[in-house]
Amino acid sequence: MSTLKRVYMDHAAGKPVDSRVAEAMLPYMKTFYGNPSSLHQFGQEARKALEDARTKIAELVNAERKESIIFTSGATESNNMAIKGVANRNKDRGTRIITSSIEHMSVVNTCKFLTTKGFEAVFLPVDNYGFVKLESLEKELTDKTVLVSIVYANGEIGTIQPMKEISKIVHSKNAYLHVDATAACGQVPIDIKEEGIDLLTISSNGTYGPKGIGALYIKEGIRVEPLLHGGGQERGLRSGTENLPSIVGFGKAAEIAKNEMQPEGERLIRLRDRLIDGLLKPIPYSFLNGHPTRRLPDNVSVRYSFIEGESMLLSLDMMGVAASSGSACTAKTLEPSHVLLAIGLKHEEAHGSLMFTLGRQNTEEEVDYVVSLMPSIVKRLRAISPLTPKELNK
Repeated sequence: MSTLKRVYMDHAAGKPVDSRVAEAMLPYMKTFYGNPSSLHQFGQEARKALEDARTKIAELVNAERKESIIFTSGATESNNMAIKGVANRNKDRGTRIITSSIEHMSVVNTCKFLTTKGFEAVFLPVDNYGFVKLESLEKELTDKTVLVSIVYANGEIGTIQPMKEISKIVHSKNAYLHVDATAACGQVPIDIKEEGIDLLTISSNGTYGPKGIGALYIKEGIRVEPLLHGGGQERGLRSGTENLPSIVGFGKAAEIAKNEMQPEGERLIRLRDRLIDGLLKPIPYSFLNGHPTRRLPDNVSVRYSFIEGESMLLSLDMMGVAASSGSACTAKTLEPSHVLLAIGLKHEEAHGSLMFTLGRQNTEEEVDYVVSLMPSIVKRLRAISPLTPKELNK
């Protein structure tokens, strides 16, 4: 039997379902199996569980009413619903959409798709930390801008955007603000009312809930054209029988996140900073991607000159460590991350990046184990790389 240590630090790609969440879901697979749309007792039991979950998710982001939460199949659908739904329903107001150059591909490709349907998409530049350039946002906003979509915190480099400032600028032109909070929700406090957010994408798996379920917050009064048409569930905006067990799990995950966010966030920040120091200080030509402090508690994105991230990933995997070289949604392409290129990295620098994302089960001992591995991995790979300066291999 293998005694290889196993360390999971790829939580941005997929978090384990919290055991308390799994326990909460089980009765809705075996006992309370009614359809929430049915009028009999079985259906009303299911309806109550669904609405209780909706309430918990609304409370997590301080939504003004639980009915503002619409359940979807996940963050990708929520982003599509928000962007396509607002654009198509409000086309009479304008056809200009603004987003940033570091959005998730479900936002990037949705905006690109809409350009084939008569819309104009503008991709704002960011600085070397990944912050949206606010002067560019002000310049690009016109009376024809119907929607601005900006990620709350980038899942690859961890940088958290100044959402209040962005909201004020967006609303000065009477445009709507959509925020993809997939990487941030449950990790850092989000207050929809305080931050002036009109539509918010949330992922269950980002809060240690089940995969395949998400939500979109839609502020009261905003018109959205549905993507799916059918029986009229979810206020007619997302037809289809609700995935009740997963929704219950999502609600439980949101409740846990709300109650435990502060102490867990503080713990993760200590681990994050310990990992960053250990990965950078002992190794020359090593750098941090993203802002050093205004970043997600779980995110450690680093890069090493002269070698490729994929080689480091394989070396770590052989030692039982799971990490990433960027978004799992772009892992099938050999092209460097568009996020890393957007913050000004050259192709070879972007290819040398490595991302660790921490989670509830990670410990200080695991951080130290990873730190102990990296100097020898980097040294070995640099020794066989034609890009490495001769003096570095002495």
